[in-house]
Amino acid sequence: MLIVFQTAKAPEHESLFGDIAHYIKHLQHASSHESLKSQDEQPSKKRKLEHRPIGTEKWDKGTVCEVADVSFSIPQRKKLNLSINKSASGGIRAVNVSGGSEFGVNWDCVRDIVCLPVPEKAQAQYNFCIFSVTPDGLATDQTLWTVPDSVPKDGAFVGLTTSQPGETCRTLLITILNEALKPYKKRVKEPDKQEFASQVVQAHRKGEPAYHIKAFRGSKDGFIFLLPNGIFWGFKKPLEFFSFDTVDSVSYTSVLQRTFNLNIAARAAPDAEPHEFEFSMIDQADFAGIDDYLKRHELQDASMAEQRRAKKLNVNGLKGEDAKQEDVDQEGELEKATREAEDLEDEEEDDENFDPGSEGESEGSGSDSEEDDDEHEGRAGSNLIDEELGSEAESDDG
Repeated sequence: MLIVFQTAKAPEHESLFGDIAHYIKHLQHASSHESLKSQDEQPSKKRKLEHRPIGTEKWDKGTVCEVADVSFSIPQRKKLNLSINKSASGGIRAVNVSGGSEFGVNWDCVRDIVCLPVPEKAQAQYNFCIFSVTPDGLATDQTLWTVPDSVPKDGAFVGLTTSQPGETCRTLLITILNEALKPYKKRVKEPDKQEFASQVVQAHRKGEPAYHIKAFRGSKDGFIFLLPNGIFWGFKKPLEFFSFDTVDSVSYTSVLQRTFNLNIAARAAPDAEPHEFEFSMIDQADFAGIDDYLKRHELQDASMAEQRRAKKLNVNGLKGEDAKQEDVDQEGELEKATREAEDLEDEEEDDENFDPGSEGESEGSGSDSEEDDDEHEGRAGSNLIDEELGSEAESDDG
C-alpha cells in the first residue's frame, strides 16, 4: 500500500517503485523457502531423545521381572513398565502399553547405578539413576526413574520369585538389580551416614537425616550427593557423576559468610583434559562434612594448589621438613575466610560491649583530626575484610 501511495504521489518514479516491490517479494519467497528446507533437514530432537530401543535377541526370556507404571524422567518423562531381564546377557527396558520397547540399557553397558532419596518431598520417594555407555561405546547415556518408598501394590511386580514381608519398591528393586549386576561386579550405591549427612534440617521430614546438598549449576538448581564411590549431581538433565578415578581436583571459591562454591575438575577419559564444574550457593553449615568427605577419600584440594596461593617472596622456596611445615601452616581459601569472618564478628561484639564512659575520659580526648583518622582506618580495615570475603559483612539486627 505504501508503494502504491508513493507511485501516485510521484508517477515519474513508477518504474523504480515497481523494482523495489519485486525485490521485496523475491526476498520474502527466498526466506520462506529456506525455512521449509531447514525444517526438513533437521531431525526432531525430541524424537531422537525419546526413542532408543536396544537389541534383545540374546536375552534369556525366562528371567524377566516387570514393574508396572514406573515414572521415568530421563530420557523421557512418561509412565512406562520397567522390564528387568536378570540374565547376564540381559538388561532393562522401558516398555509401553503395546509391549514395544521405548529405550533400555544392557548390563554390560552400565557404568554406575545409584539409588537416591528425592529431596523436599513430603512422601518418601527414590530416584534410580543409571549412567551407561551406548553399545558401540562411542557415547554416554543416562536413565532415571522414580519409585515410592512403600510396599508395592498387588500385581505391581510381575515375575518376582522371592520377596520378604514389608519390603518396599526400593528394596525389592535394589535386590533384583544387584543380583543381575553381580557378574559385572557392580552394585547399586546409596547414601551412607558414615560418608556424609547434611546439617541443614529438612523442612518436609525433620526427623530424618538429609543426604543431599542444595546447590546451583549456572541457573539450574539441584542437589549434590556424596556417595561411597563418587559425587553425584541431579536431578535435572544432564545428570553428572564423578567417580573418584575421574576427579582431578576439588576447590572452594566465592566464599561468603553464609555460602560458598564447590569446583570439581574431572576428566571424561584418562587421556582427556580436565573440565571444571562449578556448583554454587552451598550452605556453610555443610562445609565441615564436605571437607571431611574429600579428605577421607584423598581427593586433591586445589585450594592448596600453587596457582591459588599467594606468591612467595623466597624464590628458592623451602626444602625438607621446613617445606612440610610450610604446607601445614598454609590456609585454604575457605578456612582463611571463615577465620577472618569470625574475627570480624568478635570485633563487632567488642564494639557493642565497649562503654566509652568507663575508660578514656580520664585520659583526655584526642584531637578531631586523630578521631577522623581512626574512623577512616576502621572503615578501611572493614573494607579489606569485605573484599577478602567477597561480600559485605552483615551487621547484627539488634
